[in-house]
Amino acid sequence: MTAPKNLYEKILETHTVKRLDEGTILLYADIHFANEYTSPQAFSGLAQRGAPVLSPDSHLCVVDHIIPTADVTPRVIADPASAKQASTMQENCLRFGIKAFYGPNDPGQGIEHVVMDEQGLVRPGMVVICGDSHTTTHGALGALAFGIGTTEIEHILATQTLVYRLARSMLITISGRLPACAAAKDLALAVLRKISARGALGCVVEYAGSAVDSLSIEGRMTLCNLTVEAGARGALIAPDEKAEAWVEEHAEDLRGEELERARGYWRTLRSDPGAHYDVRVEFDASGIEPMVTWGTSPDQSVGISEAIPEPGSFPDPIAREAACRGLRYQGLQPGMKMEGVPIQHVFIGSCTNARLPDLQAAAALLKGRHVAPGVRAQVVPGSMSVRREAEAMGLDRIFKAAGFEWRKSGCSLCLAMNDDVLQPGVRCVSTTNRNFEGRQGAGSRTHLASPQMAAAAAVAGCITDWRKMA
Repeated sequence: MTAPKNLYEKILETHTVKRLDEGTILLYADIHFANEYTSPQAFSGLAQRGAPVLSPDSHLCVVDHIIPTADVTPRVIADPASAKQASTMQENCLRFGIKAFYGPNDPGQGIEHVVMDEQGLVRPGMVVICGDSHTTTHGALGALAFGIGTTEIEHILATQTLVYRLARSMLITISGRLPACAAAKDLALAVLRKISARGALGCVVEYAGSAVDSLSIEGRMTLCNLTVEAGARGALIAPDEKAEAWVEEHAEDLRGEELERARGYWRTLRSDPGAHYDVRVEFDASGIEPMVTWGTSPDQSVGISEAIPEPGSFPDPIAREAACRGLRYQGLQPGMKMEGVPIQHVFIGSCTNARLPDLQAAAALLKGRHVAPGVRAQVVPGSMSVRREAEAMGLDRIFKAAGFEWRKSGCSLCLAMNDDVLQPGVRCVSTTNRNFEGRQGAGSRTHLASPQMAAAAAVAGCITDWRKMA
């Protein structure tokens, strides 16, 4: 009788080419996607060795990190170094026979973690690889997805395999019902606060429980996306009917007998009763309220009604020092509340919160309202497809009427690698995934929040409880 397996173990079992030693395997990757920022050296390494890409159809390449997002046609990358990165990626795709390339003016362009799912390329049980840490996003569909380095990208291109060090397994069970006032972003921030920025270090996290079951697929993507901020090497949610329906809707090539076989396999992707996990965490979602970060790490957050904690309240000395440093950088004091803190910028976008439901949630609150004087507000859809869907629903008109800039897709102000950069001292409420020092521009101050909280802050001119505007 075989021992019960968890979901992580089941996916590994079907993708292990060879066991190299007790803690390392040669792992087969179903699909790899690349951006213009992390891939050039990998392609260069192949060219220097005269090696081909083993399976060109198993790769997708997209320009997203350095692309300008201004609402102009055509999009022109004015910065010479950035333009070189984009053209180099296109040249590499042509050279190595990769047909799936989405450049600045392609209608399929978007943030890689949005494009992959919306095109139906990620499916339950897959191993999904990308040279970006937020690849964990795709665990929302029951795929083992994680980021890798440039040397590993070269290995994937050449062999479709990866020398993979096995991770520890972690189960986070989230019970209760997420209140209507709380979004998936609030849940993710609350989980990070509970387990800390190192709480899932070296683990592949599996999420389960009633609160997770009730999330939309987009909400699950937000949760899995942010799990890497706890040090996780992956995030998984067992595929259910919602995941099946998502994939069937977006994977237009998956039909008939092939779809039925796929469904049969997807339904085996459940952790067995009695499966082992190295770490278990239980969490109740029923008391979560709208959250906002106060420091410079995504786990440094409070509910909007709560006060910023005293650094001394953290038993871990590393956490205490991080809290002191975060408060100094943000210009805040322990004991104060985040509600009422003035802001100068609002950004709605990124692979965390720029899908259609995110834009709908923000637009619903903004309808009939206007951005406060002195606040600059931007919306950057997660892909050009999302942008077109939003425009078909009239969301762009709501955002523009409210005083928001309606822009084209790209990573944009999430990491400020294009011309979207905040000036020193500017305080921004952002739907992104990282609030590190200088993340959105040297000396800028970032507060992570949900689309609803970001929209409310834009209208109020300060961080506020969006429920007061609902």
